[in-house]
Amino acid sequence: MATHKKITWHKVLSNKDKLPEGRVQTVTAGHQGICLTHFEGKFSALDNKCPHQGGPLGEGSIENGMLRCPWHGWDFHPCTGLPPGGYDDGVKTFEVKEEGNTIYVGVPEEPEHEETISDVMIETMINWGVDTAFGMVGHSNLGVADAMRRQEKERKLRFFGIRHEGAAAFAASGYAKLTGRPAVCFGIAGPGATNMFTGMWDAKVDRAPLIALSGQVNTQVVGTGAFQEVDLVKAFNTVAEFNHAVHLNSNHSELMSLAIKHALIKRDVSHLTFPDEVAFTKKPSKEKAQTPENRITPFTISPPKEMVEKAASMILLTKRPVIIVGHGARFNMETIIEYAKILNCPVITTFKGKGLIADNHELGCGVLGRSGTPIASWFMNESDLLIVFGASFSNHTGIASKKPIIQVDFDPMALSKFHKVDAALWGEISETLEILKEKTLGKTNTIDQRDEIEERWALWKEEKQSRLEDSSSKGLSSIAVFDAMNKITPHNAVIAVDVGNNTYSFGRYFEPKHQSILMSGYLGSIGFALPAAMGAWAAQGDKRPIWSVSGDGGLGQYLSEIMTLVKYNMNVKHIVLNNSELGKISKEQRAAELDVWQTSLHNPSFAQFAENCGALGVRVEKLEDLIPAMEKVRDHDGPALLEIVTDVNLI
Repeated sequence: MATHKKITWHKVLSNKDKLPEGRVQTVTAGHQGICLTHFEGKFSALDNKCPHQGGPLGEGSIENGMLRCPWHGWDFHPCTGLPPGGYDDGVKTFEVKEEGNTIYVGVPEEPEHEETISDVMIETMINWGVDTAFGMVGHSNLGVADAMRRQEKERKLRFFGIRHEGAAAFAASGYAKLTGRPAVCFGIAGPGATNMFTGMWDAKVDRAPLIALSGQVNTQVVGTGAFQEVDLVKAFNTVAEFNHAVHLNSNHSELMSLAIKHALIKRDVSHLTFPDEVAFTKKPSKEKAQTPENRITPFTISPPKEMVEKAASMILLTKRPVIIVGHGARFNMETIIEYAKILNCPVITTFKGKGLIADNHELGCGVLGRSGTPIASWFMNESDLLIVFGASFSNHTGIASKKPIIQVDFDPMALSKFHKVDAALWGEISETLEILKEKTLGKTNTIDQRDEIEERWALWKEEKQSRLEDSSSKGLSSIAVFDAMNKITPHNAVIAVDVGNNTYSFGRYFEPKHQSILMSGYLGSIGFALPAAMGAWAAQGDKRPIWSVSGDGGLGQYLSEIMTLVKYNMNVKHIVLNNSELGKISKEQRAAELDVWQTSLHNPSFAQFAENCGALGVRVEKLEDLIPAMEKVRDHDGPALLEIVTDVNLI
């Protein structure tokens, strides 16, 4: 016996006069795309997809009594959907009814959704705690996007649609740097995926876990030079620690579990790409979403005993130790500061570690290296032992290799990476410190350096005050900007910074209290600040104020993301130092004894641009207006931008 599916009626046209005789239009009935035609006084509904390549018939036209596909010119009758010549490749039709001036189309009731490969993989991802994604939905990732939509509908996932996939990757990197947990960046095949490449590298070199998911063209056309075909597995081999295409016969939930496990344990990038037909395929009946239960080990790794003994003996002999902390120590600062108090020693940070100890802490000595303070370098030079936690020994940091060094890191490849280290401790920082404390507590004989720290800070503050008096008719000085931020920025804010002279000045002049600082460290990528602030906002919501700082060159890279801030009401405060120049590059050209060339910038009014996007925009050109303007931005409920006209020479 034939069964008849229940018909559901959908209003598709409120005023039938809007579709004149001899015209066609695309409408939607539920999820069914419809080509609505008006021909010979009759309204008809055809499947909107041409049976040849899926061309949208509703964008076609009626010519010589036939509906012509806009893609390759195939003809169908506007009412019956049949092709001329008696062929059997016609278009499916649907019932139509008119009620007054309104047109309804009847389509079969949609069956209950059957789980796809995308569903089981995204559910596995959610089970592992990865619940935040940034990306752009497009034609080759629709299957994965629909699986994400279902998770978002159940409030298990938050998806932020950005304006450029590069911003998605930077946002995911910023999220990971702040939390230690991975977020997702998401793009289509070809250009959408390759746009994510820079942000993926940013996460990789700064050891931040990140999950990249990309669409891919249908497997059957891979290798034929199809539209937007890029071999993404090969393209991402250098950046992704775990890097695979999803196939119809893959172990799908296991593949996602391993992607996340690699990202978490190795603090690296994982990438999965989904061919279009795979993403939409029904999942195997026996496959279930996995969970991380009993799949990941605790990270409380203890260092080798022989290295512990060596490190402890060095600590027992030291008189003037200094502790140096990098970004890798960010989740262990309470333990580190407690030990620094036992040793009566200064705590210095790398630039990536700026803010891990407050500048006004009795043991805090600011930043070491090119963006640092003379306080940090003075204490390092006067020390007889450096105890280094979670730092990479970048040449920009300038950790003195000639000093006796104890280095602690979770990654054995980071130990003694560039030169010999006297005691290299492979272990989790807090676990290692507990062991060192047990070995050395009550046995050390260090000099209390607190008075010297206070003296050195007084000298540096006097120097900064004298620089604050510099002025120019061209604009404000960078030090004036960061002096204002010292007074106005909330003490618990997260601050994402960019690259360039503005960031060097931030390193020298901003005095963190309890703020967290995010930056593109090893990669040093311009444009990082604003997208990273989006990632920080996604991680913290309204629990902490989110600020970002850039120059005009950096903001110009992802200026359109101000629209993203407004769309999701991301309460981000962005400070842009506008000097109409790539000032750092001009400085480097002069240092190389070259002519300054192609570093000038033509800028809009960034404040007006922000206003046009729906955010608060404020512009400052005079010193006396700076503090009130910054207070206005701080107190605004919603995204806001403060544009400060600065002099490129006053850094």
